[in-house]
Amino acid sequence: ATYHSTLSAWFSWLVKMEYRTDNPIMKVGRPRVPVGVPHPVADAHMPALLTTRMHRSTRVMILLCALAGLRVHEVAKIRGEDVDLVVGEIAVTGKGGVRRLLPMPPDLHEVAHLMPRRGFWFPSKSTLGHVRSQSVSTVISEAMRRAGVPGTAHSLRHWYATTLVDEGTDLRTVQELLRHASLQTTQIYTRVSDHQRRAAVDKLDVMRALRQPAA
Repeated sequence: ATYHSTLSAWFSWLVKMEYRTDNPIMKVGRPRVPVGVPHPVADAHMPALLTTRMHRSTRVMILLCALAGLRVHEVAKIRGEDVDLVVGEIAVTGKGGVRRLLPMPPDLHEVAHLMPRRGFWFPSKSTLGHVRSQSVSTVISEAMRRAGVPGTAHSLRHWYATTLVDEGTDLRTVQELLRHASLQTTQIYTRVSDHQRRAAVDKLDVMRALRQPAA
């Protein structure tokens, strides 16, 4: 699908600039994009991850992903000025430069008091002034590896979404918290939990029909 999109853009440009008169990619069928499958961190792994010894900054990065659903590039750019400790909100600049206010759960609010009130939470000597998103991803992945927890930083965002749905939060609210433009994207990030599936199939009772009195 990526190759098709790239070639389509390339040949469209060639036609527009009059280097070609035809667009051969028009004769090629568009490949079907596989349905996304969520990969949240398992609930049983979260205590192991959060009790593993690590630097405070690493723990805060993990909590921002798991308790606020932030992407790694959003974590990298968090500043003390983005956090309102009185109201308990954090301002996040996401894709397209869109800025949203997100509520902070108690555990995240608690560690926020320990972070700088001004400037980047995760500063760097680079020209950006803050750590790069790849650095955040690497730091979190390494902490997860030490804790024996499979997954990546983005798996924590999946856990955030899946847990919200599991606790009864409607998808429209989850969409707002994840800051997705499309509800379809939100559905990819959520997974029906194992106990929900078990509860569903436990309702199947093939013997019930045999116990019903004959008409």
